[in-house]
Amino acid sequence: MSTPETTLSAAATRTAQHRRYLMCRPEHFTVSYKINPWMEPAKPTDTAKAIAQWQKLYDLYLELGHEVELIEPLAGYPDMVYTANGGFLIDNRAYVPKFYFEQRAGEAPAFAEWFRANGFDTVEPEEVNEGEGDFLLAGDTILAGTGFRSAGDSHREVAEVFGREVVTLTLIDPRFYHLDTALTVLDPVIGAENGGPEKANIAYLPGAFDDASRAILEERFPDAILVSDEDGAVFGLNSASDGYNVIISPRATGFEKQLRERGYNPITVDLSELLLGGGGIKCCTLELRGALSESGAK
Repeated sequence: MSTPETTLSAAATRTAQHRRYLMCRPEHFTVSYKINPWMEPAKPTDTAKAIAQWQKLYDLYLELGHEVELIEPLAGYPDMVYTANGGFLIDNRAYVPKFYFEQRAGEAPAFAEWFRANGFDTVEPEEVNEGEGDFLLAGDTILAGTGFRSAGDSHREVAEVFGREVVTLTLIDPRFYHLDTALTVLDPVIGAENGGPEKANIAYLPGAFDDASRAILEERFPDAILVSDEDGAVFGLNSASDGYNVIISPRATGFEKQLRERGYNPITVDLSELLLGGGGIKCCTLELRGALSESGAK
């Protein structure tokens, strides 16, 4: 339980860090098939509303001083708006996805082409993986989800590609089919400036993980924010943080309070229309870690 003293201390140490993101305007957004529990093809969707909500997120990133690159949306691939699944990038190297469902398979070549055109060392995968949907960088460690989409073998492969420790976390609730729906990294690196090991602050939904994974998270992140089922069920954890500002769903009111108590600045953006496809704020946001070429589109 946070005290006023610890809250003030935490607030004094939170620092917004510059980010560069890849996004895709949802010009073709609809729900025409079902590949996760959130999708109901019989339920109508409003593409114009999805675009308007997405635009607010895009504009907010710019207002916060971050850079946003855009990839061209492809007709026939309504889920391309969820760019977090389009790759995983560290130190200017891009690991390309290999989607579990054939409905999204055509997105992978487009992302790979964009990475190459913008100066990234691009690695084609052999194993099924869905990019930053299931791989999250926490300090110097890659947290890797499995159970529904990315396969366990992709965890070995991503470790080889980036030369980093990979910690496997098994998801057990089909509503939270990607790691980024059940866990968010709030501070990618903290403490390293004092010469100690790189650590991270995270928040997660305990009920989304199996017992072994919960034990791992409890041991490695004893100070993590434990989010309620109510906030998890509205995709509260599918959020984006720059180390101070944390963009979350307006319906995750408990999580918003928890963030404020820890010294973060939660900002709400409603992506309810895009949630009809099973995606939220983080799903629409792929972090580009590494410099783009001078010719890269802005």
